[in-house]
Amino acid sequence: MMRTCISTPIGFLHISSEDGKISVIHFSDEPLEGRYDKAPELEACMRQLEEYFAGSRTVFDFPMQQNGTEFQQRVWQGLLAIPFGRTQSYMELSKRLGDVKAIRAVGTANGRNNLAIVVPCHRVIGSDRSLTGYAGGLHRKQWLLAHEAKFARGVQTLF
Repeated sequence: MMRTCISTPIGFLHISSEDGKISVIHFSDEPLEGRYDKAPELEACMRQLEEYFAGSRTVFDFPMQQNGTEFQQRVWQGLLAIPFGRTQSYMELSKRLGDVKAIRAVGTANGRNNLAIVVPCHRVIGSDRSLTGYAGGLHRKQWLLAHEAKFARGVQTLF
């Protein structure tokens, strides 16, 4: 496993890769301890995240892979379909995935996403449009949504 860390306006992002693919991007209040690795996928991920925070990137195309069940993979693919600068409720996401009764399972899969920002679980909100749980903290979720709203105007997304 290779790893690195970058500083962002809302904390540090710890980034890990396995077999040439990014497998973890997690928020932290502290930098990663120990040595930082250099690998093409880590460099690409860091560059693209810096572009995201600068407002010039709306999608990510570095190699990534996270392990999960077939259902979790479907939910994570559903998250990737939520356009930059937009939100969707857990209910809307479960309907789009074909099972309105799976709302809790969708929420659980959303919470197990290991690729913060890149697989945009921060774009999922409550049916009443309220901010609900986010592994990185609600203050970060709020910041990310405001950041995307600020740059979504006039930005052509690739979704």
